[in-house]
Amino acid sequence: MISSVILIVDDDPPIRESISKELRAAGYTTIAAADGAEGLRTFQTNAPDVVLTDLAMPRSDGFELIAAIRETSRVPVIVLSVRGADADKVRALDLGADDFVTKPFSVAELLARIRAQLRRTTAPSSIALTFPDLTIDLERRRVSQGGRDIRLTPTEFALLELLASNAGKPMFIEQIIARVWRSAPSTTPDTVRVHMSSLRKKIEPNPSEPRYIVTEPWVGYRFIAEPS
Repeated sequence: MISSVILIVDDDPPIRESISKELRAAGYTTIAAADGAEGLRTFQTNAPDVVLTDLAMPRSDGFELIAAIRETSRVPVIVLSVRGADADKVRALDLGADDFVTKPFSVAELLARIRAQLRRTTAPSSIALTFPDLTIDLERRRVSQGGRDIRLTPTEFALLELLASNAGKPMFIEQIIARVWRSAPSTTPDTVRVHMSSLRKKIEPNPSEPRYIVTEPWVGYRFIAEPS
């Protein structure tokens, strides 16, 4: 399955790296930013599954980041802050934060909070994705198109799962690399194009007139089929 992506926003480099290290050890993919402004740009580019943010940061603080994220997204936001006063908690939650963890905290507690938010946002009906003439069985990792079974490599299946789970939304190349390749340094846009070309040849009845995956110039790719 695709690793969940966690965005960590904190102006303290040792704290960012420490949290990133623990989350990676737990199987998550992490990306980081040093303040709210950088955090918002990173959020818009990478579309993480959960955001962890401090409150007191230069340039743009955590309150501003929460408000900006809530203008366009319902992605879970967990506040990690030494500011444990009720007024700060109430303000953060009123702006749209989903949880508040006061520093210092244990790694076990943080991981439990993250799992709880991911359970809340994971649709229980996501065992299979169905589109016209295309079925993606996420549990058995099988794909059929037009009644025929399609054999995909693990990478091709991960690409298809990511795009189909976000049907109708453009997916940036950077997002795809972060989610499928976990931001591996050796992964380039050409790597994505090669695998995407192979995937399209397998699932598209006529790759020159795609029914499922189209290229978004200068952006990435979009899954265009409507769910059945």
